[in-house]
Amino acid sequence: MDHGLRGTRIGAHHVFGSYNGDVEERAVCTFRCEAGHETSVPFAASAELPQHWTCRICGEEATRVEGTTPVTSDEDAHANHRTHWDMLLERRSRDELEIILQERLDYLHDRRAQALAEMKKG
Repeated sequence: MDHGLRGTRIGAHHVFGSYNGDVEERAVCTFRCEAGHETSVPFAASAELPQHWTCRICGEEATRVEGTTPVTSDEDAHANHRTHWDMLLERRSRDELEIILQERLDYLHDRRAQALAEMKKG
């Protein structure tokens, strides 16, 4: 059965709701970052809850809390948490990233200048 987005619009009901009937029971898990921001994330009740989540406000790592106490485990103390930036630096040097950034900025500036020139013509 094709579950495409035929006949839907932004803000419409969930596409799979009419196909699957019941939705699995949910549990809401709260995470708190160093800055004190709290992020609540719904998970399936049967899911294994993660110890960490990315804060929606500042983007820093947030730790799961139950009530007012952060949940910790011995594994967390030894885990190697890599960010997207860490993984990017594994693939490219900082100098390469600076060059790519400058190329993209030049491209965007040129494109904007062309658009402005066309607007002045027309």
